[in-house]
Amino acid sequence: MKKILALLLLTIIFSCGTKTISPKTVTKVPAQKANPVAINQTETEYEQLIKTYKPETAKVLEDLLNGSEGNPNTSISLENKSACNMVLTISGPNYFKKIPIPAGKIGSVMVPKNQNYNLSGMVCRSVYQKTKFVSSSYSVAVSN
Repeated sequence: MKKILALLLLTIIFSCGTKTISPKTVTKVPAQKANPVAINQTETEYEQLIKTYKPETAKVLEDLLNGSEGNPNTSISLENKSACNMVLTISGPNYFKKIPIPAGKIGSVMVPKNQNYNLSGMVCRSVYQKTKFVSSSYSVAVSN
């Protein structure tokens, strides 16, 4: 019951925009030609990950609402504004995770603070790649 309530609250927050997460960036993914094989591999990987992926919704929601002071972890959220499913890969020192994010939805994860992270994935026919030093909640939106 608590998980359902937390998920509902997270959905309301992201859909109503009642809290601004700083910094929020909308990134238009540069048009790069992607190999059709890579696109099929991304969709296959997405389908496999979505079956077993366990979202950290309650922890991310707590971080967004209460902040992460005193907590060694913070949240990274990515809004997929494209028409394609994607797999976001987050890697950093002693950290690696792949997150399946459906088209038009938000994916999020908790990561250790004060570290550089490489964020990458395929968005439709374009490659998204960014390196970010994360010290507090970080949110980004991508579109094609």
